[in-house]
Amino acid sequence: MSSPRLLAVDTATDTVHLVLVDGPDRLVRALPGGAQASATLLPQVAALLAEAGLALRDLDAIGYGRGPGAFTGLRTACAIAQGLAVGAGRPMLALDTLAALAACARRRLGAEATPAVWSALDARMGEIYAARWTAVPGGGWQADGAVALWSPAALAEAIAACPAPIAGNALLAQAEVLQPLATALGLATDAQAVPDGLALAELARAAWAAGAMLDPAVALPLYVRDKVAQTTAEREAAARAARGEAA
Repeated sequence: MSSPRLLAVDTATDTVHLVLVDGPDRLVRALPGGAQASATLLPQVAALLAEAGLALRDLDAIGYGRGPGAFTGLRTACAIAQGLAVGAGRPMLALDTLAALAACARRRLGAEATPAVWSALDARMGEIYAARWTAVPGGGWQADGAVALWSPAALAEAIAACPAPIAGNALLAQAEVLQPLATALGLATDAQAVPDGLALAELARAAWAAGAMLDPAVALPLYVRDKVAQTTAEREAAARAARGEAA
């Protein structure tokens, strides 16, 4: 089908991003994330379908932001998308959250200025989820390496070795490292770029065109970090280090 009907959701960050694609038309929503996400997402999906005059079974596929990102958020997006896909008897599309972030930055900064983007998402605990993405002619994005969990210093070295504009909220969370680097290298930055509905629509259409459909039974989040929280001792040690105190 040249003009598919697609639903896509990403809950990897503090905001839930939702889009309904109906041929050339796109209906988007940005909703509060966190603990409210699972309670509000299904009613918002129903409202979006009603606005478009569609039923769930009218969709061709359902996409989800597979991450990386907040552990609970990734599970929420995958589980809800799976439930909808199974209920509708439709396939799924696994969409990379960092690729959506790159797509948003390219739209905001201008396509000519951003043939490639370093997507850098705050991973908390002093680390960053990041990867370098290159725009694919005709739509979509290709990672130039594995999506990984980086220390700020290691990511700075990687960006210096292969420069490209930097996008994502890690520019704020790790501003003392990334902002001077971007200035020194003359790189454009977009700290406000997010995996928004328009970006999800771009990725979902590209995935559909590429035939990258998934059986809902095998859909999984992308967990880059195995450890999702610090112990009390680790938090106290980090606080002492921030104050310049000895262990």
